[in-house]
Amino acid sequence: MTRRRPTDPWDPTVLTILTIAAMAAALAIGLAANHYRRRRAPEDADEETAPISDLISPLETLAVLLVAFVIVVAAESFGTAGQAVGAEAHRVDQLYEVADYAPEPQRERIQADAVCYARAILAYEWPQMDKNGEKAPEVSVWSSDFRRHFKELARTDAGTLDLLVDADDERSVARQTRLSEAAPAIPPVVYWFMVVALAATIGAFAFGLPARRGPSHLVLLFVLAGLFTGSLLLIEDIDRPFSGQIHVSSTAMEDTVADIGEDFAADHPGRPLPCDAHGARMSAGPEPGRTGAPVPRALGSPDSARP
Repeated sequence: MTRRRPTDPWDPTVLTILTIAAMAAALAIGLAANHYRRRRAPEDADEETAPISDLISPLETLAVLLVAFVIVVAAESFGTAGQAVGAEAHRVDQLYEVADYAPEPQRERIQADAVCYARAILAYEWPQMDKNGEKAPEVSVWSSDFRRHFKELARTDAGTLDLLVDADDERSVARQTRLSEAAPAIPPVVYWFMVVALAATIGAFAFGLPARRGPSHLVLLFVLAGLFTGSLLLIEDIDRPFSGQIHVSSTAMEDTVADIGEDFAADHPGRPLPCDAHGARMSAGPEPGRTGAPVPRALGSPDSARP
């Protein structure tokens, strides 16, 4: 089972502002403390610089290792989310293609459901991905339809049943992974511990500046503070794969919608889909491959348990 991560309580904008404020405050406090220390110290008191550097060194090592570890975790989550999106789109396309070898009327019904499923993903589920990912019932109704048609095929002993079931299972796993990866992979306590470690490192560097410092010392200090702040903002951004400036796009599913939509129009000319342009089930009208009104089904039926 794919793990489900806790909802992140921090708004991305607030998190960005607090991160920048924490780093700026650490830099300001370190410079102020350095200035105060130098004013109170004798002119020839530079011999204490070496002990301060010795204290900064392990703090610097801890901060760099922590940043590297968290970046790897966030990048892995981002990559997994992208792979899940591509896998889901591919499996929907595969469902449509394999269904082409199924007997009628299941052939048309499965292919119609595949088109409606892909449309519903883009219209109802994708806009919610920046809110930690929640299943949309407008999508789940089509995944339930897949399994209903598979049961009908099982009674006809169709040779394509195993291929269809495998493709649907992989589609379901990819969807669940996509939804799970929408939530941040890095717990808030780890992120804020990293912020504190980097802020303390910047403050310590500022505090340890030599009394006879030149412009190069300040330039390097501000460059280091900027790099640390940028690393934090990068981690925050890629840890939300579907809502950051660097995000996973819906291009794969959009291409699938266009592809199988055109295929359905060519394979079943004049036949209506059981959904509207957004993938929502039509309230009335015959089911593909069947005359008469469709039998209504509750969204909470047993088949709806799997995504």
